[in-house]
Amino acid sequence: MVFSMRIDIITIFPEMFQGPFSESIIKRAINKNLVEIHLHQLRDYANDKHQRVDDYAFSGGAGMVMMIEPVDKCISALKSQRNYDEIIYMSPDGIRLEQSLSNKLSLGENLIMLCGHYKGIDERIREHLITMEVSIGDYVLSGGELAAAVLTDSIVRLIPGVLSDETSALSDSFQDGLVSPPVYTRPRVYNGWEVPDILLSGDDKKIEAWKQQQALERTAKRRPELLE
Repeated sequence: MVFSMRIDIITIFPEMFQGPFSESIIKRAINKNLVEIHLHQLRDYANDKHQRVDDYAFSGGAGMVMMIEPVDKCISALKSQRNYDEIIYMSPDGIRLEQSLSNKLSLGENLIMLCGHYKGIDERIREHLITMEVSIGDYVLSGGELAAAVLTDSIVRLIPGVLSDETSALSDSFQDGLVSPPVYTRPRVYNGWEVPDILLSGDDKKIEAWKQQQALERTAKRRPELLE
């Protein structure tokens, strides 16, 4: 069976992915054999009977640190089976997740995502094992699982065949550097609120020009930094 993409996620809380990965777009992609997602329990690679994957930081300080050895063992085991386009660490100080990055990653075949916890991970993991660090925003979460789920969703929906209308992703916000224009559906009039006449005109060129203008105006008002 041939898959378009394989994503391996290293985590100490694999159960957190049951919800987002068993519904909606990702479930559809899995059922269509367009993506293969594997969750790896990092504790399975621990050395002791207690399956510890964290320890105190050298020099002291608050918080525990994820140890290098279990992470190295897990990544090494995966790399022994296939080549990976990127080994990604979900980190608040990584590069900001934007549509262009999701587009790029969606073209890959094999990805690893490492979900951090506690005070962070041993710096040697970042120096020697990780090829890319990604942040979903300037804030801190309890762990990398939610961030990994967000990144996965943003990538998987771009794989050809996942969306029912393959042109839909091309008109998403940020694909052309702008937010999307407003959209409407039936009824034409509701509670006195009407759909703009131009969208009912049947003139494709005028409709497209209207949408472009609306996208520009909305971007300037709501996300002006995108126009800089």
